[in-house]
Amino acid sequence: MSERLIARVVTTAAPSAGFIGDGHTAVSVIDPKEFSHNDPFIVLMDDRIDLEPGREAGGAHPHGGFETVTFVVEGELRDRDEGTLRAGDVLWMTAGSGVIHNENVVPLGKSRILQLWLTLPHDDRWAMPRFEHVARDAAPVRREPGVEARVYSGSSGSAHATTHNYVPVTLVDLRLQPGARFEQELPDSYNGFFYVLEGAISVGGERTRLTAGQAGWLAEPEPSVSGISSARIIGGDEGAHVMLYAGERQGVPIVMHGPFVGESREDIRHLSDLYR
Repeated sequence: MSERLIARVVTTAAPSAGFIGDGHTAVSVIDPKEFSHNDPFIVLMDDRIDLEPGREAGGAHPHGGFETVTFVVEGELRDRDEGTLRAGDVLWMTAGSGVIHNENVVPLGKSRILQLWLTLPHDDRWAMPRFEHVARDAAPVRREPGVEARVYSGSSGSAHATTHNYVPVTLVDLRLQPGARFEQELPDSYNGFFYVLEGAISVGGERTRLTAGQAGWLAEPEPSVSGISSARIIGGDEGAHVMLYAGERQGVPIVMHGPFVGESREDIRHLSDLYR
C-alpha cells in the first residue's frame, strides 16, 4: 500500500475581524480561488465567537449550489431552526436548489466553529435542501493506543459513519496523545488535508511536521493495484487535536458569487432570480 505524504503546507494568518463585528474573528484555511487544487473543498473558515450574552450571530441569508459542513470545536450555539449545537457536533446542510438560511444563532458563551463549503457533483448541484445533525455522542469512534478518532463521514478502521453524502467524504476528528501513532486508509482518488487545531503532528514518519494553525495537503499517491493508500501521523510532544478532511475530486468548474455556487455565470443568475 502506498503512503500519502504531504505535498504542500498552508500556514494560516492570525485571526482577523469577522463579519459579525466585535467579538468575532475568523481564519481562512481554504481559499476558494484555489479550488482546482482543493477540489472538492471550496472554503474552510475557522471562526472564533465571543459575544455578550443574548447577542445574535447573524441574520437570514440565502445559499445555493453547494453544501456546508459545520463542526463545533468548542462552546455551544443555539439556533431557532437547527436546535442546539454543542462541542463535537456536526451539522451537514445541503443548500442545493436554494435555501434561505435563518442563522438566528445565539452563542452560549465563547465558541469556535469550523465551517466547510463542499461542492456538489454536477448531477446533484440542485438537489433538494436538507439538514443532517450528527451529535458528538452518535458518531462512531475508533480507538487505538493513545488515539481517539471520531468519524463523522466515511470510515476509519472498523468505525463507519452513516452520514448521507453526495460527494464521498471522510471527516475524522482526531485526538492524539504524545507519540501516539495513527494510520488512515483513503482511496487513491481522494484529495485531502490535515488541519491542526492544537499541538503538533508528524506526517509520513518525521518527513513533515504540522503545528496548530497549519493545514497539510496530501500528495497524490503512487498508483496501486488496490486503489487504496495510507496516511500515517504521529502525535507531537504535547499531543494533538487535528481534523482530517478528505474527499473525491469532482472535476467540475466552480463559479461563486456571494452565497451562491454554480458551474457557470448562468447558474448564478438563475439562483439570484430564484432568491429575488
